[in-house]
Amino acid sequence: MTWKPNDIAVAECAAYMQNEMPPECVDLVVTSPPYDDLRDYTGYSFNAKAVAAGILRVLKNGGVAVWVAGDRINGGRTLTSFEYAIMFRDLGFRVHDVMIYQKKNTPFMRSNTYTNAYELMLVLSKGAPKTFNPLTCATKRNGKETAVYGKRPDGDNSKRREVMLRKRKTRTNIWEYAVGLGGTTNDRYAFTHKAMFPEKLAADHILSWSNQGDLVLDPMCGAGTTLKMAAFNKRQWFGIDISTAYVEIARCRVNEAEVALFVA
Repeated sequence: MTWKPNDIAVAECAAYMQNEMPPECVDLVVTSPPYDDLRDYTGYSFNAKAVAAGILRVLKNGGVAVWVAGDRINGGRTLTSFEYAIMFRDLGFRVHDVMIYQKKNTPFMRSNTYTNAYELMLVLSKGAPKTFNPLTCATKRNGKETAVYGKRPDGDNSKRREVMLRKRKTRTNIWEYAVGLGGTTNDRYAFTHKAMFPEKLAADHILSWSNQGDLVLDPMCGAGTTLKMAAFNKRQWFGIDISTAYVEIARCRVNEAEVALFVA
């Protein structure tokens, strides 16, 4: 089995990253594990620590891994997502940020607590991140304003100064996305996969933590959302999945993205 960029391997990802890929060849990982057995993947399972060790091996110094996970909530939260953060830290990753993926239109109502509408996005780095292209949003006010100084040792709040407010600012670490058809993706056939994250989520992380030409890996690529958005944003990509059926879906989606990019 020969590894090369812009391809997908049908394999168990921990073993493939350990035995088939060269060390320190990947700039960015964006993935989501099948946590807490919330979906039936027809007998497939994974060893989280082995996968994390494989990611650490193939990730370049300064590379980033984004790991999207939630918790089973019936009978109380499992806290699996938090345990993942500790696991990665203990393996040698820096827990660079813990971000929130908020779902705009979650349908799951609960009788004895508030509606669960988020998952965690662990931003893990191998040393200090070498790339950060901050996404921005418009500020509500901009231009010159008179502002109060921060309170000094004399306790006087009356001192004021003129400041220039910018038109745009770096986004917060809570990102909101619609889910379902039209939100997660417009690719109807991709919903054969049981648990995709939104294309926009993958694209936003790809734009944030990598540059054009960098290699983006999804070691549990499923229906290929990360790979599609990497191709669309002019990155190299590589995927691994143990399911032949999912790999076929992923190949179709990446091919369509590359055709659309060529036509544009």
